[in-house]
Amino acid sequence: MSAGDARSDRDSDDSEAILRTDGLLKEFGNFAAIDDVSIAVEPGEFRSVIGPNGAGKTTLFNLISGALPVTEGTVTFQGEDITNLPPEQRIRRGMARSFQISNIFGGLTVRENVRLAAQALHREEYGLREALFRPTDRYDGINEDTDRILDRIGLAGVAEETAASLPYGDKRRLEIGVVLATEPELVLFDEPTAGMGPEETQNTIDLIEEVLVDQTLILVEHDIELVMDLSDRITVLHRGEVLSEGTPEEIAEDEAVRDAYLGGMT
Repeated sequence: MSAGDARSDRDSDDSEAILRTDGLLKEFGNFAAIDDVSIAVEPGEFRSVIGPNGAGKTTLFNLISGALPVTEGTVTFQGEDITNLPPEQRIRRGMARSFQISNIFGGLTVRENVRLAAQALHREEYGLREALFRPTDRYDGINEDTDRILDRIGLAGVAEETAASLPYGDKRRLEIGVVLATEPELVLFDEPTAGMGPEETQNTIDLIEEVLVDQTLILVEHDIELVMDLSDRITVLHRGEVLSEGTPEEIAEDEAVRDAYLGGMT
């Protein structure tokens, strides 16, 4: 049984979507990068979003995460309309995003990267100034959480090294640790294995499945074999619209998908 199958079995009785988009439209001038996209993702689901270059995958992620404003339509997260909320408010409600290019702080240590994310999450509890600048030895709970996360992602042994000095694969592991520190319910992964070889790719996917097994995951990925192996459901975008949606088996048998996308892969 694949990890995706395990997720489906665990959450098959929960039909309430944790994330829903309704009629999303994003226009840049007269060009619609996303056009009437409506999707619903259930709690615990591993959803993949695929499509050729220019299909609108990253734009969709930008709309869901709040990095771009919506032209029309709505984004609902855990029953709340978050269409007009800024990204930091979405993070505090339990949404996290990992980018194509690692966005860790290279000049900080591995430990500091994770701890800063944990401190920022609790800034309402302490106040922004205190959360970011209070002496770290006064944050026993956050320090313990930081150490626990470093153990889980396998970077405890390099905790005091600067993030910039890490190999590429470990930088991506650190980014997963930063995501974990925000205590997310939903994680958006935008090509987490980009630039990796086969071994690094497998290690990264194994880590995601291990440490984020209780979260809902949405993945943008070009590796079709990986997508087919991991996903509970797949949404196929083409020219900014939803071309098809279904299980990996249904997508593999969809003639329109094969003609527009899969059949064109080399």
